Amino acid sequence: MKTFKFFALLSFVSLMILASCKKEENASCTDGVQNQGETGIDCGGPCGACKEGAHGKWKSFPVAPILATFADSIIAEFNTNNTYTVAQWKGGVATSLTGTFVQTKSGVGNIYTITLNQTTPTTITAKGMLEVAADGKTMKYEVVQTEPSIGAGEPTPAAGFGSSTFNGNPLGAVNIQNYVRLN
Repeated sequence: MKTFKFFALLSFVSLMILASCKKEENASCTDGVQNQGETGIDCGGPCGACKEGAHGKWKSFPVAPILATFADSIIAEFNTNNTYTVAQWKGGVATSLTGTFVQTKSGVGNIYTITLNQTTPTTITAKGMLEVAADGKTMKYEVVQTEPSIGAGEPTPAAGFGSSTFNGNPLGAVNIQNYVRLN
């Protein structure tokens, strides 16, 4: 009888362990709830890093008018480890740009400033700003090359989108890139 009680108790404990493991298996990083040690809703902790600002994969087609001589379409991926890859196509020929970036919340609406340090195919620095829509589906983006200097002046959150300049002349909307989120 003691052996039966021992096996019954052992079976009960095993069942409880399996049930608790099953709950962990069902844990999700897509359930729309901040749980299981996440630092945000479905991100951080056991899930991937939380996306902020430009983080994610974005597509632009058509491109901003100022870029039309260089690209027909662009796919930009800003990773949570602050690296980026931009694939741009012109007439079916792809060019890949890579580097690192730093983005900082500006304090003006939901605008972030961004500095891109491109390493491939050439070394340049570009500065500007971006704003992701409240629903997270679209991004407005405006940057200019600052090093080596080509005579461009970076846009500022205080002056708003369209505030970048070239040789002191405002560029306006021709330098504003619009993106749609892919992920």
